[in-house]
Amino acid sequence: MLPLIDSASRELLLANGNQQEEQDHRPVIKLFNPTGGQTWLISEMAADGDTLFGLADLGFGQPEMGYIRLSELLDVSATLPIGLERDLGFRANKTLSEYARDARIMGRIVA
Repeated sequence: MLPLIDSASRELLLANGNQQEEQDHRPVIKLFNPTGGQTWLISEMAADGDTLFGLADLGFGQPEMGYIRLSELLDVSATLPIGLERDLGFRANKTLSEYARDARIMGRIVA
């Protein structure tokens, strides 16, 4: 099984998270539950390596931006028959807030 966050993505996420000024980054990775309706677009990682920032869609029709713990995602992944996966083909074409705006309109992340 592939890691949820590869080393190249980790570097980009940390660089985004370490910027002094708040910016609206493009998501670096897309994680999803292949057996359910959950999706996460992650744009930043804090220096602790556990705190992520992104857009979460837990399948209830109300996606929202906020902080997510990588350790919690790994715990969720461990309870699933297949586990969470990283979308290897995902390439962000807009900023996180643009994805959030579209997700609020559609009731789910559309990537």
